[in-house]
Amino acid sequence: MASLLNHQFLFTKPNKIPNLQSSIYALPFSNSLKPTSSSSSSILRRPLQISSSSSQSPKPKPPSATITQSPSSLTDDKPSSFVSRFSPDEPRKGCDVLVEALEREGVTDVFAYPGGASMEIHQALTRSNIIRNVLPRHEQGGVFAAEGYARATGRVGVCIATSGPGATNLVSGFADALLDSVPLVAITGQVPRRMIGTDAFQETPIVEVTRSITKHNYLVLDVEDIPRIVKEAFFLANSGRPGPVLIDIPKDIQQQLVVPNWEQPIKLGGYLSRLPKPTFSANEEGLLDQIVRLVGESKRPVLYTGGGCLNSSEELRKFVELTGIPVASTLMGLGAFPCTDDLSLQMLGMHGTVYANYAVDKADLLLAFGVRFDDRVTGKLEAFASRAKIVHIDIDSAEIGKNKQPHVSICGDVKVALRGLNNILESRKGKVKLDFSNWREELNEQKKKFPLSFKTFGDAIPPQYAIQVLDELTKGDAIVSTGVGQHQMWAAQFYKYRNPRQWLTSGGLGAMGFGLPAAIGAAVARPDAVVVDIDGDGSFIMNVQELATIRVENLPVKIMLLNNQHLGMVVQLEDRFYKANRAHTYLGNPSNSSEIFPDMLKFAEACDIPAARVTKVSDLRAAIQTMLDTPGPYLLDVIVPHQEHVLPMIPSGAAFKDTITEGDGRRAY
Repeated sequence: MASLLNHQFLFTKPNKIPNLQSSIYALPFSNSLKPTSSSSSSILRRPLQISSSSSQSPKPKPPSATITQSPSSLTDDKPSSFVSRFSPDEPRKGCDVLVEALEREGVTDVFAYPGGASMEIHQALTRSNIIRNVLPRHEQGGVFAAEGYARATGRVGVCIATSGPGATNLVSGFADALLDSVPLVAITGQVPRRMIGTDAFQETPIVEVTRSITKHNYLVLDVEDIPRIVKEAFFLANSGRPGPVLIDIPKDIQQQLVVPNWEQPIKLGGYLSRLPKPTFSANEEGLLDQIVRLVGESKRPVLYTGGGCLNSSEELRKFVELTGIPVASTLMGLGAFPCTDDLSLQMLGMHGTVYANYAVDKADLLLAFGVRFDDRVTGKLEAFASRAKIVHIDIDSAEIGKNKQPHVSICGDVKVALRGLNNILESRKGKVKLDFSNWREELNEQKKKFPLSFKTFGDAIPPQYAIQVLDELTKGDAIVSTGVGQHQMWAAQFYKYRNPRQWLTSGGLGAMGFGLPAAIGAAVARPDAVVVDIDGDGSFIMNVQELATIRVENLPVKIMLLNNQHLGMVVQLEDRFYKANRAHTYLGNPSNSSEIFPDMLKFAEACDIPAARVTKVSDLRAAIQTMLDTPGPYLLDVIVPHQEHVLPMIPSGAAFKDTITEGDGRRAY
């Protein structure tokens, strides 16, 4: 029993929860329970001594803090009533319990690739008349598609993989979801319990591998725990600061028979007790008053908004309407406030607009809502907003003061904070006089002096222009996904996002290959929307196999490929800082650089997807219109020059005064 207890603690103790204080753990067990072995690796190597029979296994019941939550309180998208296909007292396999638990959480779509350790789950999925499985062609495609689903809807995305390499292929998706705060539940098959620690075929300790890049993870050691664990996983994934949760299920658990108890309470006392409350305390209400006072005293205020504002778009727009404060957005926050609004400064940071970075540099008050002061925004920290009093509101207490010390801070939901600020402002109309017209005029002059622009060279297609035309033809209403690189930054600059959850990109991790599978997830989640993957040839080819998924599922994903035959962002850095010395950044065929290689149209042809190539700027608009008008999926290969640079640019670790606004790869530096 002691051996089992040690293993259970090791595998089920969640990692540090990144949306709380750095010292806080959400433990389902008492902190007094410690593994007796001095080395976790030695525990991992020792096989578990557990019977693999179909009878229920004995399980230790350590003390735990238990908070009972009604099912309706855990997620917003659960079905109001649920009818099981099993009778209440009918035994069923653990895999069927798992699938029904997903159904009870409101899951209708999963992205799952089968294997030996997860095939029981797939068999159970075939018995569900609620859940659709979209079969990716690679597990990384599946996890990125689940992310795209979550980013486009705000709901939890779900992916499933087998053990060993299937599970490890999800790792980039976990890291991406953690950094970008994306709600994700990933389920992996595992070797039978008796084989854990024996180096069995396709065995990896995926819980340990992913502990630092998940918000929470589980190894299921008792079939009876499945209903509770799934309930907890969805709550954890989508509460506080959202993130990825892993559930690892041994194959023998999937096969065991059980009569499930759907009324089990969740056991997250430590986590729940430290979540920000849905209403503010008297002290926090006082801080809101202080923020309003600071706004009234300021002359040059700026809103710095991030991904934490995506669920607060209505409240943010109301706050801007009441105050007239200009808004600069992070890469992840684009769309929370319309880029087309006169008060929008668009994106700030390394490749942000000059006027957004100018505003932050000159500001006397910086209202930082739902942001984390990451290096791509701040550059040289001591120079960032150095003249400003800083107000930081974020749901993650670990982010407050981590990089930049605020003068006023609130750890809480930005939506709740904005509602409170709006109520105060509306109640004091006529008393709080706000006039930032001089400041806005100063920023308008910067907009005129440093607009986002690009140059044309004969028949060549400027990639910025291609995105601008796409914005015009879609009226800014498309859901746009991207890979990572120059095309990502141009898509952030030149597509004018009007609403939240239009913009799907890998921000913190910067994972190439994200765009195509993310578009799949968005198209599954929002079938009536126009979904466009703006991609680069380097990123696109990393998950090009997902063209098969698009075709088989008949998803109307449009792919606008900005093809420059190079790793463009690295080429830009070579041009600027390495005397244009090319170090393995050419992706074409060195023996024949005049041809387009590889021929992306043939990838599309192999998957029976309509495709075309455009090389002249005069043909571009018609080509994009054809892409949009063609029913179903379509690939448009847009050939663009590799000499283009993403501008403006603040070099890494530099300050606003170091902004680069001129030049490209057509000249030496």
